[in-house]
Amino acid sequence: MANLPISFGCGLYDRMVPLFSGEVKPEGIDLTFTPVDNPADVFKAMLDGKFEASEMSCSDFLRRKIAGESAFVGIPAFPSRVFRHGMIVVRKEAGIDSPRQLEGKRVGVPHYPMTAAVWIRGLLQSDHGVDLTKVTWVQDAPFRPVAGDTSVARLQARFQIEDNTSGKALDTLIDEGGIDAFIGADVTEGMRANPRLRRLFPDFRAAEQDYYRRTKIFPIMHTVVIRKDVYERHPFVAKSLFDALTRSKDVARGRMRYMGTLRYMLPWMIAEIEEVDALFDGDPFVYGLEPNRHTLEALLGYLVDQSLSSGTISLDDAFVDVTT
Repeated sequence: MANLPISFGCGLYDRMVPLFSGEVKPEGIDLTFTPVDNPADVFKAMLDGKFEASEMSCSDFLRRKIAGESAFVGIPAFPSRVFRHGMIVVRKEAGIDSPRQLEGKRVGVPHYPMTAAVWIRGLLQSDHGVDLTKVTWVQDAPFRPVAGDTSVARLQARFQIEDNTSGKALDTLIDEGGIDAFIGADVTEGMRANPRLRRLFPDFRAAEQDYYRRTKIFPIMHTVVIRKDVYERHPFVAKSLFDALTRSKDVARGRMRYMGTLRYMLPWMIAEIEEVDALFDGDPFVYGLEPNRHTLEALLGYLVDQSLSSGTISLDDAFVDVTT
């Protein structure tokens, strides 16, 4: 029997390279892997039906499942995870020396519901006691509610959210004083080089390591989803793709740990690997539902706390069982 053709869109992360090159092949599948550098582009392409499986914003996927949207099923492979303490930038003149001093200030964010912002607000609230309702959130992209979600009215009632109608980029606004701080998935080079700005957590590496030691949370940004119609016709695709993603990651992880040459442009990569191994006691990018249940439940809680979902969902209903 011929293999099933499946199109897959994803960022070309190191853990995806063996899958992209064809060195790792999903059983029973002829995979067409289209690398897409910009996550927003791959999300949109998947929503537009251009792929049968893809990387997807984890918070957006969960919000859709909670709202009853059934276009996708999730498999518990998480290609993107990022600590976010280093993605909070403040104007030096704004008088923000501690997280609580964000209250009463104007904070820019590319898009209020984006996963990175959900995690940042979550850690500010849960770890530092910031009252998120006392912050004015200025977003570049207008809020896009999920179809069927009933939380929008509550969101608008509880949180101060404004659209950036200035015509200026957020890095310009923070430089000029139109906003006092910024959170997001990236800190632009202009922000990093601007002498008027600084990170809220100057030693963000130490803050993130401490956060992980205390919470055991390495924030999940993206998951992998399959179109539900594809899964219902060919349910084997979920386990086959999950197993291939796992093997691809394991190959990349093994190569990174070869000490004879440096696979990446990091002069002290060997020391970095040893530090990571000591902190995580295993694979920091582990796949599977059970090892990540604690982190995913934290994300679900933040979605409720931030009025981005009208309820919650069992993770066992959100993700396909790939253990059998």
